[in-house]
Amino acid sequence: MTSTSAVDGRAESRARRAVRPVVAVLFWLAVWQFAAWSVNKDFLLASPVSVVARLGHLITTGDFWTTVGWSLGRIAAGFVAAALVGALAATAAVRFRAVDALLSPLIATIRSAPVVSFIILLLLWTDSSSLPMYTSFIMVLPVMYTNVVTGIRHRDRSLLEAAEVFRVPLARRVLAIDVPAVLPFFAAACRIGVGLAWKSGVAAEVIGVASGSIGEQLYEAKVFLSSVDLFAWTVVIVALSVACEKVVLRLLRSVPGRVDGARP
Repeated sequence: MTSTSAVDGRAESRARRAVRPVVAVLFWLAVWQFAAWSVNKDFLLASPVSVVARLGHLITTGDFWTTVGWSLGRIAAGFVAAALVGALAATAAVRFRAVDALLSPLIATIRSAPVVSFIILLLLWTDSSSLPMYTSFIMVLPVMYTNVVTGIRHRDRSLLEAAEVFRVPLARRVLAIDVPAVLPFFAAACRIGVGLAWKSGVAAEVIGVASGSIGEQLYEAKVFLSSVDLFAWTVVIVALSVACEKVVLRLLRSVPGRVDGARP
């Protein structure tokens, strides 16, 4: 009887956790709809119904998917490059003090400087089609570097000493000790980095007016005072960011070793 009650309690708890975010979303949608009714000017604040209708129209067009693919490809490339370079640079920084001393000021500068400064500087060096990729790379790099450095420095010293005493091969030590220790920190960096890549990448597209990009659509929405397009494309950006995060974290969960931070 007790076990049945416990099972029922856990099921009820799971149901509440599942319902809670839905209720929260519905609440804010209601607030949005009420605000749209209050303003009563669609070009200033489009209603959720108008945005959903606009999205329904957009996803049926080939131009929509071409635009999504254009932005997705470049922003994803910047994110992947930042993840690889950040992990390699962090490994070198922990291994060699000179590398750490050289990279620390650079990483601190990138982390502190406004993204618009890098976007304008990159516009002087490259064309707008490459701008979102480079901007995403620069903005995500400090997050990856810092988290991986922290993960490497938090490895279990006793395990490392045991591996050294028993002369465990490097490849086996990396898979058995280093990767499981660093992966949670790397997964946490990916959670932050994916959203940051989309924010900075789309910002670069807007400022550079990259032809064929989501940023260009946002820029045109501003020019034509179309809040419905602005909200519709913003919903698309959020959906793409969340989807990319889920894909990355699922890939990390397939890596050997427990990755608590990588659970979707």
